[in-house]
Amino acid sequence: MIDLIMQKMILQCTGDLKKHDIAHFIKVHSYARLIGHLEKLDVKTMEILEISAIVHDIACPLCREKYGSTLGAYQEKEGPALVKEFLQEFCLPEDVVERIMELVGHHHSYDHVQGIDHQILLEADFLVNGDEMKLDQKQISTMRDRIFKTESGMILLNAIYDLS
Repeated sequence: MIDLIMQKMILQCTGDLKKHDIAHFIKVHSYARLIGHLEKLDVKTMEILEISAIVHDIACPLCREKYGSTLGAYQEKEGPALVKEFLQEFCLPEDVVERIMELVGHHHSYDHVQGIDHQILLEADFLVNGDEMKLDQKQISTMRDRIFKTESGMILLNAIYDLS
C-alpha cells in the first residue's frame, strides 16, 4: 500500500515546483523509513510514519495558490483535510488516518511533540530541509539541539552535515 500511496502522490503533484515537491517527499520518506527502522518502531507506527512522510507537504500546491506561500502554519492548517480526502480510497483504519492527519497538521510544530512518529517525521523533514534551504553549520547545530531526540536521527544529522 505504501507504494500505491507514493505513486498517487507523485501523480497528484502539479505546478512549477512539481519535481522539487516529488523529490522532497521521497527524500523525507526515505529518511523517516530509515530512522523508523533503526529506532525499531512497531509495524503500525511504521506504516503511519511512512504514509505521513509521503503526504506531509500535500498542502503545498494549495498554499502557493491560496496564500502565495508554503509557510508551515498554512500547511498545517490546510493539510489534514487534504490528507483525509487523499487517503479515502486506501481503506485505512480510521485511527490510522486520524493520526496521519494529526502528524501532517503538526509537522512544523517543534514544541509538544506527541509520539515517536511525530519526532521522526520532524527529524526526517529537517534532514532534507537543511540541505534544500542551504543552512549553515551554526543553523544546523541549533536545530539539532532544538529538534533532534532520536539517536539514529542525531547520528544521521551529524554525519550528513559534518557536525561533531
